[in-house]
Amino acid sequence: MTGSGKFDGQWIHRFHPNDDSEFRIVCFPHAGGSANYFHALSEALSPELDVLCVQYPGRQDRRAEGCVENLAELADLTYAALRRCEDGRPTVFFGHSMGSVLAFEVARRYQDDAGTPPARLLASGYPPPSLLRGGTVHLRDDEGVIDELRSVGGTDPVYLENKHLRASILFAVRGDYTAIETHPRVTGVRLDCPLTMLVGTDDPHTTIAEAEAWQEHTTGEFSLRVFEGGHFYLDEHGKDVADLVSSAVRELSAARKAVR
Repeated sequence: MTGSGKFDGQWIHRFHPNDDSEFRIVCFPHAGGSANYFHALSEALSPELDVLCVQYPGRQDRRAEGCVENLAELADLTYAALRRCEDGRPTVFFGHSMGSVLAFEVARRYQDDAGTPPARLLASGYPPPSLLRGGTVHLRDDEGVIDELRSVGGTDPVYLENKHLRASILFAVRGDYTAIETHPRVTGVRLDCPLTMLVGTDDPHTTIAEAEAWQEHTTGEFSLRVFEGGHFYLDEHGKDVADLVSSAVRELSAARKAVR
């Protein structure tokens, strides 16, 4: 066993623990999403990776806490939770949509405060911090927010039609959209680690040009992977995404062994 830190069951969900893996991967969900969104990816990666899925306040088992409506504060809290469960293994970050910007912000804290960025950042489905679009979804009435959810997909229509389930979803979505839509643009900040960007061909939140602009936020290798589909292309290409992550980690592992 490599070692085990003190995992915070509120912040970090481990669906398929693997204490013997060389690498860990931390998954950051989209706005309104939960750790459960990455359950399938965790299962696919668990034979070779220890997958940690972040659970933001304001949803499911953390519903009573309320949402954190400031992305910088959410990054501080997530960073602190991850620091508490470090165990010496190198870590890869994977964030989708709002989660990609949050992953970047947490990576910044690792680089600035701890002196070591993650081994790699995989960002997905959102413009880079330097090109954030802002937005007013968080200011809409309930029907307006539901229209947004329907347009981007990723939410089972059954949940939107049930008034009790819909209320819970809207609470988390509005809080998270407030955080990401009010977060200021960040320019001139580069991570000292490789960065991979994933995007769908028809994503209304991210153009291919915006996806390519993520390269401005790394001093290392940059790669772009484009998938057929919209904002939630991951739902259709789960195996391909898992294979991409596995391949990226194997490259990191080979590079580590080469310098030993």
